[in-house]
Amino acid sequence: MEINIQAIRFEPTEKLQDFIHKKVGKLEKFSDEIRKVEVSLKVVKPETAMNKEAAIRVQMGSELFAQKVCDTFEEAIDNCMDALLKQVQKTKEKHQNR
Repeated sequence: MEINIQAIRFEPTEKLQDFIHKKVGKLEKFSDEIRKVEVSLKVVKPETAMNKEAAIRVQMGSELFAQKVCDTFEEAIDNCMDALLKQVQKTKEKHQNR
């Protein structure tokens, strides 16, 4: 599985990149079909709360997407992963029912 991290107008810390790789890597446990994951990070409105946006696009048989805005990038990634895990499970159920 290939993981690409794109940060818009800032350089993510090594700690943040490790966190993303660790979290996104867990998707492999749920589906063998996942080929590529693209993570996009950006600061929406500086100097305000809830200004860290994370978007994750997962390419498997179909394309899955989640986008969240939170106080921290870690929290946004966690929320995106929760949404994506539900999508992966629904996709697997659809394929099993065919």
